[in-house]
Amino acid sequence: MFNVRSKAFHSSLAVVMLAGGLGTVSVASAQSSSGDNTVPNDPYKNMPPVIVLNGVVRDFAERSVTGGHPDFELTPSGGFAHYMGEVKDTLDSEGKPQYNSAGYKVTTQWSDSSGLNKISPREYISSKVGDKAGAKSSSTGGALTSADKFAQWYRDVPGVNVSKQLSISLARQSGTNMYSFNDKTDGVYKNLGGFFPINGDLFGNSKGDTKNFHFTFELNTEFVFRKNAGQVFTFTGDDDVWVFVDGKLVIDIGGIHSAVNQSIQLDRLNWLEDGKTYSLRFFFAERHRTQSNCRIDTNLELKSIDPPATTALFD
Repeated sequence: MFNVRSKAFHSSLAVVMLAGGLGTVSVASAQSSSGDNTVPNDPYKNMPPVIVLNGVVRDFAERSVTGGHPDFELTPSGGFAHYMGEVKDTLDSEGKPQYNSAGYKVTTQWSDSSGLNKISPREYISSKVGDKAGAKSSSTGGALTSADKFAQWYRDVPGVNVSKQLSISLARQSGTNMYSFNDKTDGVYKNLGGFFPINGDLFGNSKGDTKNFHFTFELNTEFVFRKNAGQVFTFTGDDDVWVFVDGKLVIDIGGIHSAVNQSIQLDRLNWLEDGKTYSLRFFFAERHRTQSNCRIDTNLELKSIDPPATTALFD
């Protein structure tokens, strides 16, 4: 991401309902709890202390390097910002995001009645009283270069990227059913200054830098939907992030920007059926210096499954 101080994740807005109607927990307080699961009379003590999710990270050379990818270190024509509409509302036949446009700059965030940022209205996501409308620019802002180049982000392409498997751990927060991955507190990343999983690895650090800023990360997982249980998934970070449930887009944070958050309340997804298992697919891209932020907060009991399919793991 670009060199702008990350936006704070407002604790007064970041409140999610605990399953079973037992109360609320702020995402900000979850951040500070360090994942200790020894709270006396913890009602969730039988839940796993840690969920490990398996993914694939792909490294790219930036556009200024010979053979580099034009989307990495790109300066959008509309300026650095959150852009929506870069991808279509459904995954393609290979389970990958599909290019839709060069992105529309978000000028005002859509939000729910509690103030959490949310995706703009979709016919498959129910609206509720108290939702607030956002706004976007009327013309695209050059946040992507082309459909062909975007198709390379989450596929192994010899000569364009190199890849390896990567797992992240979500720790259950004390006394709650909330799981969090936060690069600011995670044991692997807190001393790296951000979400930098491949420093000195694959193509190596970015040109003239001590960190590797140009990569994508995807992971596949699944969960059981519990109707009226207050299930929620929140992401905070940069740059582009998309989350799909059952192949449908539910979080849309495209563009090159400082940390932005967006949540999806699963009860809003009007096609989900109580007790059934659904896929959740997460797609992340870090495209620009000088920060990399990645935070997930959810009370979904996500299941570890095999990493996303690859044609090969190049080294």
